[in-house]
Parts: sequence; C-alpha cells; structure tokens
Amino acid sequence: MKRKFWGDKGAPGPERESVVVRIEELMTKQVITVTRHQTVGHARGLFAEHSIHSVPVVEPDGSPAGILTTSDLVASVSDETRIGEVMTRELETITPYADPSLAARLMLKHGIHHLVVTHEHKVVGILSSYDLLRLIEDRRFVAKNAPTPPRKAEWEKHQDPGLPRSVEPLS
Repeated sequence: MKRKFWGDKGAPGPERESVVVRIEELMTKQVITVTRHQTVGHARGLFAEHSIHSVPVVEPDGSPAGILTTSDLVASVSDETRIGEVMTRELETITPYADPSLAARLMLKHGIHHLVVTHEHKVVGILSSYDLLRLIEDRRFVAKNAPTPPRKAEWEKHQDPGLPRSVEPLS
C-alpha cells in the first residue's frame, strides 16, 4: 500500500510517496515454538541450532501462553527444568497489520526485544528489535544525497595565520 503526503511535518511542499510497511513484512513467519511441558534443554538446543534468542510458548491449540528468551535462561537453570517453570508469562503481542512504530513503542515501554505476532489468537510470527533496526537501515540511504568531500584546503585559506594549526577558531 502506498500513501501520499505533503512535505515534512505537514508543511506544504512537493508531493512524494511513502511506502507503508506493516509488521507482516518484517516478522519471521516460520516460527519455532515450544510447549510449556518441554524441557529447557530442548529449548537451548533450538536456540543453538537455529541461532535464535527466543521462542513463543504455545498451548496445544496454538494460542500463545508465554515466551522463553535467552534472558530467562541466564540463571543456572537445569536442562531438565520444564519451560513452563521459567518462561515469561506476561506476553506482549502485536497483529501482522500493525505499524512498526507501534512495535517499537511496545518494546521500549516494556523493555523487551521480541513481540509475538498473533492473528485470531494464533501465533503467526515473531518480531525482534533486530527486525526493526533492519527496517531503519534499509531505508537510511533512500532519500539522501552522497556526501561532498571535505574542503580542508579551502578552510585553511580563511584561517588566521597567527593561530597554531592545532587550535581551531570558534565560530
């Protein structure tokens, strides 16, 4: 979906287009999940094998029950411990149609790095703070001109010859 808007901060100016990005375009869709009855050792194996830092914990019907993150495993937790004993139950979720700025606000407000994406009470994806950073980086160079080379020689021509080179005059 594209949206048209005028200039920065609503000021009149040339019309430009902005692409509207939704969570569904940023999230990981092939989500690895666990149940509360599986063991921490199983989850640690998934973290290592797939290079991930969190997994949603789901009920048998696919609805979210919590999330297990590497932060939950910082303390000395035995591999035989059930996930349900150490998982984070206070789960923040977001819909696939939400705006990334809402995801960023939720992550900042709650001090978390992962949001479980749900649709009709089922886990359909996971969004990390890394996904939001990738969005910013992908868009960073779109509207900027290339930087101009420094003009040191030009600057030096206009300096007071009585000043030592290591001291820059104040503007």
